[in-house]
Amino acid sequence: MKDSNGKFHSLIDYKGSWLVLYFYPKDDTPGCTVEACGFRDMRDELTDLGAQVVGISKDDISLHEKFKSKYNLNFTLLSDPKGEVIETYGAWGPKMFGRLGIQRKTFLIDPDGMIQKVYARVIPKGHNQQVINDLQRLRAE
Repeated sequence: MKDSNGKFHSLIDYKGSWLVLYFYPKDDTPGCTVEACGFRDMRDELTDLGAQVVGISKDDISLHEKFKSKYNLNFTLLSDPKGEVIETYGAWGPKMFGRLGIQRKTFLIDPDGMIQKVYARVIPKGHNQQVINDLQRLRAE
């Protein structure tokens, strides 16, 4: 998948560090902005824990760049316009009123590329702290 600079990324690029991989419905919408800004604000704590953050939605890379610029987001956003990776991770499914769409979902992936924690149907407010707490616990095990 491409980031907002047109660079291709894959999971192997993050081997050797913890990865907070999160799926979100749409750039610059209220819940998605709260979630993204939460990760932005915890960047130092996440870096200290050896973690990188990557967000994925179906939005195109130009929208990602505007979203990153508007909110000074300091992590990678990837575009999955066909939803292939979104579906692979089970982040596509029923939403309100019987419609299908991207479900807010986060994966905590260890340095060996193994999923250690899954957060389904994420509530954006406070999610960043929940991820930090779990990352601290998992690193201590």
